[in-house]
Amino acid sequence: MSHVKSHEIVLAVKVTDDLLKGLDAMRSAWRHDAHSVPKGLSCSESKEGQFVLVANESVFTTIPGACIIKGIGAVELMGTEPLFEDGASSKTLVLRDTPDGWKFSVKYLPPIVRERNTR
Repeated sequence: MSHVKSHEIVLAVKVTDDLLKGLDAMRSAWRHDAHSVPKGLSCSESKEGQFVLVANESVFTTIPGACIIKGIGAVELMGTEPLFEDGASSKTLVLRDTPDGWKFSVKYLPPIVRERNTR
């Protein structure tokens, strides 16, 4: 039986000043004391030196038109289509500070569809 691989969807978002302040505050707190990062969030730096923040599904909520990250702020979504399929699991929000600006994406495992006893 093959295992389903995770999918990653890049989000079209509108970045607000309040969100940027929250992300900068999180980056500063992480650099000063890595243990100060709230549970459910993890921070790291890529090989290229880019700050990466990962939020587990326990600390972010998706509502129509926005994604709210506990302790950081709201991300305004540009589209109205659903972010992931119904029944998706292991959702994480990934925020990367790139030279072109912040990139937002969602990683998830699609729902498992089992075809049993199809005779």
